[in-house]
Amino acid sequence: MSDLGRTYIGVIPEPDGRQKRSQTAQPMAGHKIDKIMTKRTMTGIMVNGRMATAGVTFYVREGKTVVRTSHSNQPKRRTRAQFDVRMRTKHTALLWRALQPAGPLFYGSRTTFTAFASLANRLPVVYLPAEGQLEHAQLLLPKMPVSFGTIPTVRQHLGTVDGTAALITSLRVDSLKRGEKLRLYTLRQTVEGGTPLLHATSRDVTIGEMRPAEGGLALVDELFADPMCGWALVHVADGNCSSQTAVSRCTLYEQYTTEEALQAAAASYGGLTE
Repeated sequence: MSDLGRTYIGVIPEPDGRQKRSQTAQPMAGHKIDKIMTKRTMTGIMVNGRMATAGVTFYVREGKTVVRTSHSNQPKRRTRAQFDVRMRTKHTALLWRALQPAGPLFYGSRTTFTAFASLANRLPVVYLPAEGQLEHAQLLLPKMPVSFGTIPTVRQHLGTVDGTAALITSLRVDSLKRGEKLRLYTLRQTVEGGTPLLHATSRDVTIGEMRPAEGGLALVDELFADPMCGWALVHVADGNCSSQTAVSRCTLYEQYTTEEALQAAAASYGGLTE
């Protein structure tokens, strides 16, 4: 049998120069090759724990030093489904970074980013190339999450009140208990130097700022007519909040969801295999 498919475990020589016999593990399925560590090849190498460099991993196991390299005779597969996951993961991280200045609220057993990423899995996939102006693009997506908690969700949509743009909600005058508040998140889409960027801010809102509309309360302001912005009004209590996603009329993201955008982005990563 060739060296492919075997794992060789080398041994650090004993202080008196003696060396224990190397052991050969069972053949592995496919693509791992481990090297024998001899007294000659050990020269100049001392491993404490685990070290990985240039595709080679050194580690100590039961007093024995193992060097493992990756090797495969099979071409790497890049399917559409795999590429979609890669694109979603990349853009989710970029969106999370954009949200930080506004202080996104995510409560529960998960970390804040994990909770956000789980909700972001429902968002459209946008295809961004590996390099260039679009590599770090941040795109305002419909129903982008800004908070997660157990307080009931505040229903909200964009509309008009007496001819003025408004964010209309299901809140009532008595919706807030003592110590609770409302926080308005604003997500503004810009294009700077050819790169779409997302800017997030937040501010506290009082019930007194709102006007009756459609059986609930509304924030009324012409700023809610901006087609490059999104908003979410979050009900906040001590250590808890409502789960909210942004409402928006922004459609810039759509040009990065097309088949042409997919093919261009995939080509920058080496293309799809099927």
